[in-house]
Amino acid sequence: MRRRDFIEFLGLGMASFAAARCSRQSQNIITDQKPNILFIMTDDHASHALSCYGSQINKTPHIDRIASGGIRFNNCFCTNSICAPSRATILTGKYSHLNGVRDNRLEFDSAQMTFPKLLRESGFQTAMIGKWHLKSAPSGFDYWNVLPGQGHYYNPDLIEMGQKKRASGYVTDILTDIALDYLENKRNKDQPFLLMLHHKAPHRNWQPALRHLNKYDQTKFPEPETLFDEYASRSRAAQQQEMTLKDHMHLQYDLKMGPPPERMTEQQKAAWEKAYGPKRDAFQKNNPQGKERVRWKYQRYMQDYLGCISSVDENVGRVLDFLDQKGLADNTLVVYTSDQGFYLGDHGWFDKRFMYEESLRMPLLMMLPGQIQANTTDDHLVTNLDFAPTFLELSDVIIPEEMQGISLASLIKSEPVHKWRDAIYYHYYEYPAVHMVKRHYGIRTQRYKLIHFYYDIDAWELYDLKKDPHELHNVIQDPSYSDILVELKSKLNSLQNRYKDSQELAQKFLKLDLKKQ
Repeated sequence: MRRRDFIEFLGLGMASFAAARCSRQSQNIITDQKPNILFIMTDDHASHALSCYGSQINKTPHIDRIASGGIRFNNCFCTNSICAPSRATILTGKYSHLNGVRDNRLEFDSAQMTFPKLLRESGFQTAMIGKWHLKSAPSGFDYWNVLPGQGHYYNPDLIEMGQKKRASGYVTDILTDIALDYLENKRNKDQPFLLMLHHKAPHRNWQPALRHLNKYDQTKFPEPETLFDEYASRSRAAQQQEMTLKDHMHLQYDLKMGPPPERMTEQQKAAWEKAYGPKRDAFQKNNPQGKERVRWKYQRYMQDYLGCISSVDENVGRVLDFLDQKGLADNTLVVYTSDQGFYLGDHGWFDKRFMYEESLRMPLLMMLPGQIQANTTDDHLVTNLDFAPTFLELSDVIIPEEMQGISLASLIKSEPVHKWRDAIYYHYYEYPAVHMVKRHYGIRTQRYKLIHFYYDIDAWELYDLKKDPHELHNVIQDPSYSDILVELKSKLNSLQNRYKDSQELAQKFLKLDLKKQ
């Protein structure tokens, strides 16, 4: 372990650390046999679209098997709610300003240290399958087979070890087939493995498998309480974004009111038209307006978004069944997460980016029989920054000094934790760009959230999450929160110093980005 930083951060003395270590050894938690690691990540899967997190709109029985067989983290957050930056943070254990991927437009420097490289050096076989989305070629993997860019839902192209090929079928099924083939036929079974299985689904524009095109046609989804949020107390950042169902969700592209995708076969197009033709005709006949049009968009959105998740859930079940059948389950750490959260009509939005709860929060489930107690939950504040050091500690690999996260090993093993972080830090950079969410940074504690929007705006927002879980009331001007505000700004400054994210560095990035425009 990287003991010095870990002990300093947790405020533990060496004696208590040694005692905890001895306790773990006495429980036979530390063994010579390193666990395999199966890391399953989806794209834009909101926690409130998982039944193990209490979803009111769908069921995910197979993903729930990981929660019931292990631990569910209730307060896992991303450090930058957008695809490529989250992936870079997961790989490196470093914030965006240090790993170089502040937004989706930047290329990942594959020469830098990542946890797969360290595991590979320690004797693991490593594989990356699915959505990579970091522009540079994957490195640190014995085997890789990835989607170029965002990838396609139907008949996707794949790049296998540098060779591009087109596959036939639906992307979530195909990636799972490749993963199972790797586990069965391609790996050296004398070595522990790290398999990163990254699904495209349920990324926009939410094209379900043919078998799920009509799955939710008869379902009336409950509307989110904030579907018609008017942003009354927020800064103009909330009003000037471009990600509302009302004005920015496209009828043809997003809601399938146009022709089938060109990539489809004729048979697939026929199935598509059979499923979506009647919906298109009904919409054109009724032509809802105003709030009714937003309500109609929300229902159509959920039909396809959750249809994509249905295939993810089925294929997670396939993988779990394979591990059971091949005798791998007892020594494989299974992780399920997403690269960030997502708005499911919350505040009238789709997409992510903002530091508000729905896109800040990530699902995080872990299962490892014999080491993680079944059906447990954890409420500590954790982030995707913590994934890399966790996998390294569980594999008995030294955590590099440069990694900024904290290993979750003590949490997943239900060990006593005397002190943990009391706030998480967030920084979003991609503006001006698609969806026009302004640049901002902030902190979230167990109860409060402080956000600062900047670049072409200078606005602060403060939310009391206990009294206002939907973040409808910005209390930045409320004098009763003045002491809290002072404390949070001090804590924000402290975390920026800890993570080396200075105002001078932010200004440097601004100048670089302006030069590129």
